[in-house]
Amino acid sequence: MIYLDNAATSWPKAPGVSDQMKYYLDSVGASINRGVYAPAQEVGLKTLTLREQLAAFFHHPDPNHVILTSGCTAALNLAIKGLLHEGDHVLVSSLEHNAVMRPLVQLGVAIDRVPCDAEGFLRCDLLEPLLRPNTKLVLINHASNVCGTVQEAEAVGRLCKLHGIPLLLDGAQSAGHVEVDFEVFGLSALAVPAHKGLLGPQGVGALLVTPDFAGRLNPLLAGGTGSVSDSEEIPPYMPDRFEPGTPNLPGIFGWSAAMDYVNQVGLAALRRHETALTERFLNGLEQIGHIRVVGAKDVSRRVGVIGVDFERIDNAEASDRLEQDFGILTRCGMHCAPAAHKALGTFPQGVVRFSVGAFTAETEINTALHAVRVLAEEG
Repeated sequence: MIYLDNAATSWPKAPGVSDQMKYYLDSVGASINRGVYAPAQEVGLKTLTLREQLAAFFHHPDPNHVILTSGCTAALNLAIKGLLHEGDHVLVSSLEHNAVMRPLVQLGVAIDRVPCDAEGFLRCDLLEPLLRPNTKLVLINHASNVCGTVQEAEAVGRLCKLHGIPLLLDGAQSAGHVEVDFEVFGLSALAVPAHKGLLGPQGVGALLVTPDFAGRLNPLLAGGTGSVSDSEEIPPYMPDRFEPGTPNLPGIFGWSAAMDYVNQVGLAALRRHETALTERFLNGLEQIGHIRVVGAKDVSRRVGVIGVDFERIDNAEASDRLEQDFGILTRCGMHCAPAAHKALGTFPQGVVRFSVGAFTAETEINTALHAVRVLAEEG
């Protein structure tokens, strides 16, 4: 089996992830903030460690403003629904995922999509003219889950700062793949998952926020936090204000182990590995006829997410045959991002998405290129 669906979820996970999750379940077991005995203290320290790991990794100054969530979708919903109200205006890119668009549509806010060029790059020159007096948020994905193009987040951040508008970055496809610098990008909030480029387990994620942004958010959930238990009011301080209930503690232990691995290997080394494989794949695809590849041509400005549109065969059939005939696992269709496909000209047929990861091998890329050639030529 050749796993090329890392954009959906990374696999295999980092060494130590499953061991730490099992360790928590078998040897710790306690909840957080519900006791002062040793296992409960260990859980509290591990959770603090993870906040510190994430704050350091994304260059965020305060671990207490790292809100742990059930995933990137939950983090985005917390930011979107906690901040916006009907009558507000939001700017998004033309490549957004439904984790962004569905909450916005559900709220009934006014939305403008900033156009992208043919390679999926945001037209920053068209962003400023779309701003309105009631624009309350600019929200873009850092890297597309359809074509892999990485946006110039720093340039967008400068524009937002100039106009005093918060910038929320969806780091679902960039975290663990490219540098994400909270302060340099001028972010107000950053949403990330554990289970993609950071090589952790599913079911846990984070929203990193500035104090100002946190102060403007209304909590979506309320309940017990183990703190100020004599009051029925939601705690006013971070991170308790946004973390009621019992979190995914096995996931927290696993994610912390994943961050240890990512830091040990180093983001630069992970990036070099992915870039080399992506470049090899793209160069090979250029030699194959009857397909179209979407996204940035410059490999330094993309992640290892490669969308391929087959011209002679239905993309769903191509994805199925990749598995049945060659043992290659991909994802076809809309990828929960219909707007991106419309912007890239691959709607309604979608693409077959190949996505490399930290443990993808060069031989697997070679096999994938052979398989694409066979399917493209057979038609």
